[in-house]
Amino acid sequence: MLTLERVAAGYGRITALHGVSLTVGAAEFVCLIGANGAGKSTTLKTISGLVRAGAGRIVFDGQEIQRLAPQDILRRGIAHCPEGRRVFPHMTVDENLQMGAYVRTDGVAVAADRERVFGHFPILADRRRQAAGTLSGGEQQMLAIGRCLMARPRLILFDEPSLGLAPTVTETVFQIIAGIQREGTTVLMVEQNAYMALQLAGRAYVMETGRITLEGPAKELMQHDHVKRAYMGG
Repeated sequence: MLTLERVAAGYGRITALHGVSLTVGAAEFVCLIGANGAGKSTTLKTISGLVRAGAGRIVFDGQEIQRLAPQDILRRGIAHCPEGRRVFPHMTVDENLQMGAYVRTDGVAVAADRERVFGHFPILADRRRQAAGTLSGGEQQMLAIGRCLMARPRLILFDEPSLGLAPTVTETVFQIIAGIQREGTTVLMVEQNAYMALQLAGRAYVMETGRITLEGPAKELMQHDHVKRAYMGG
């Protein structure tokens, strides 16, 4: 479904990605782990068009997308759930979900999808007229995920979904993401909680200083000496 071929990207004169290549198959759960500053978030931003690739190719469903604008990439079926949730704090839960569907014109289906999101996250239904900025961190993460689902994506890019959440809330959010993948949506997740990410994912990549250094089945990488030392505390 998604292929990156020797992608380079960065910020001004600073190169953050050095020839990154990876693949994500349809309905897969793939995670990308690594230390802070390794280039994980930049990888997701480059896929979604927020950062322009300086070299290489990004292919989604057989079509190159590295030169498309973010809204056109969203229309192709890739949604990005950003680090730090980034909800619209002064808008209600309902209005935030509506923003997730801004590229769609099928109003009746949008309304049905909103109810589907509330089925995933009943707490959001209870707070649908509440300002998003007044929600707890976990509720805001649920809203950010729900907002992505409103675009009816075939691939969701999750950037650090556990950031700033309590362990029990993190577990709930990860189970929700796993459930979304089981329903058929492809997932590429960046996550610093390597242990939980590798438990959920089918395949994984390790990124260090803007390069992919390891890849393979997630369960095998959990047993890799370097991964255990560097990312799982021994």
